[in-house]
Amino acid sequence: MPAAKKASAPAAPSKKAASATTKKPAQKAAKPKAAAPVKKMETAPKTNGSAPASRKRKASVETPVEVERSKKAKSETPAPRAIAAHKPKKGFPDIGKVINLVPHQILDVYVFGEGSSGELGLGSKKVNGKKPIDVKRPRLNDNLNAKTVGVIQIACGGMHVAALTRDNKILTWGVNDQGALGRDTTWDGGLKDMDGDDSDSDEDDDDDDTGINPNESTPTPVGEEFFAPGTKFVQVVACDSATFVLTQDGHVYGWGTFRSSDGVLGFNESINIQQRPMLLAGLKNITALAAGSNHVLALDTKGNVVAWGCGQQNQLGRRIIERNKMSSLIPQGVGLPRGKIVKIACGAYHSFAIDKDGQVWGWGLNNFGEVGVQSNAGEDDAVILKPARLTDLDDHVITDVDGGVHHSLACSDKGKLFTWGRVDGYQVGFEFDELDKEDVIFDERGSPRILVKPTANAELSDICSVAAGSDNSFAISSDGKAYSWGFSSNYQTGQGTIEDIKTPTHIDNTAVRGKQIIGAGAGGQFSVLFGVADGQTNGAKTNGVH
Repeated sequence: MPAAKKASAPAAPSKKAASATTKKPAQKAAKPKAAAPVKKMETAPKTNGSAPASRKRKASVETPVEVERSKKAKSETPAPRAIAAHKPKKGFPDIGKVINLVPHQILDVYVFGEGSSGELGLGSKKVNGKKPIDVKRPRLNDNLNAKTVGVIQIACGGMHVAALTRDNKILTWGVNDQGALGRDTTWDGGLKDMDGDDSDSDEDDDDDDTGINPNESTPTPVGEEFFAPGTKFVQVVACDSATFVLTQDGHVYGWGTFRSSDGVLGFNESINIQQRPMLLAGLKNITALAAGSNHVLALDTKGNVVAWGCGQQNQLGRRIIERNKMSSLIPQGVGLPRGKIVKIACGAYHSFAIDKDGQVWGWGLNNFGEVGVQSNAGEDDAVILKPARLTDLDDHVITDVDGGVHHSLACSDKGKLFTWGRVDGYQVGFEFDELDKEDVIFDERGSPRILVKPTANAELSDICSVAAGSDNSFAISSDGKAYSWGFSSNYQTGQGTIEDIKTPTHIDNTAVRGKQIIGAGAGGQFSVLFGVADGQTNGAKTNGVH
């Protein structure tokens, strides 16, 4: 991964892809040490795997879409590049005219799921007898208190989170590998085994300190000295190992790095890891950002889209040649209808754009049909090379879209929910016997594997926002209710269970009951809901985790 993955006006997988060989997402494992951030629980695409399953339906795209099986990257050691020093730039461009509005809705932030790497932002110690890990149901994060902190926008990366506050601060927390947090989190403490108890209350454990790094697990501001004086922030997005922030005058700052299947790819052509915020000088007049696992989209004032990052699965919408792979770190245009795009979103290894007419365009990895193009869904390492219109959604005006590792979802102006892609972890929110067999690819054992057609879910109505985690999903209704489904091994659905949630289920506990929820976001093994803070009204449509 509204995760840090999509955006319209400033206001959303990180994710690891897998081969099309069907396998159930792994059950809950030992809590990870702060390793390389991985938003999604799958492995990177492989070049071999089971033979593609036969399927009955033909492609349903506007025009023939160029499709290519991705080639295995050559093993080569790149020339050494710099790790940027922690010094602020002395000269900044002048602040330009205002083209983006700062969100003004103050949010209550609720967190749940995994937390052993600090990604929930609950700190390192128990509070009221509750540990900051394995949170089964939504818990109000008091470190993001609406009155004292005032979060106005939030974005989930793979194992880290970033948020904007009403006083123009950027808060970050979670795993800081490769500089994803943009600040120093050095700590002399040690690690403890946190696997012994799954209880959310933990009264039987007298030790209040969990051993989590408090400098990573506590929301903390990024240094303002790295930004031009007077800069105002309007949106933040997060990849697996990088973070980017959009300003009121359309500039973009970033830090961290992009990763490929070979390891660290780089932040740009000359810097391997950018430890502190840096202005991306080539980007101007930007109105929105969207982030996937290791790639970013940017939308400008003219309705055009640029992309940069890792392009191994064609998520950038352009062919990347191995010998020139560093060119993928330079923002370049995506072949979409010029001047027509109004919203962008990213899955783990695929991308989306919505045009002025509410039509959806998709490209990138499609081995589980996650793009929504049927022509090569189910083929190992299949990709959609150029943006293709999702013609199965042509009869609808789509207002929001998001992608996980191998599944995607969208909603329309009529409040309809659509899902497609991988199904074996109930990512699409259907019981298997509810699926139209004509729209399903089955594996060699006859089990459903892929829902190739974007399919409406009749169980929900009035949906206004969607969000995808690794293998779980969220839908928000216009009356402020949140629904979740899918893989739940780390409580990332917020339903209080590690069992899969097969169909959209209302998230209901004392923390969120009666609250006006307006969005959701998800990382690799954790999720957030955010709603209108008490005493306020919902008047800001630019808020979000996108």
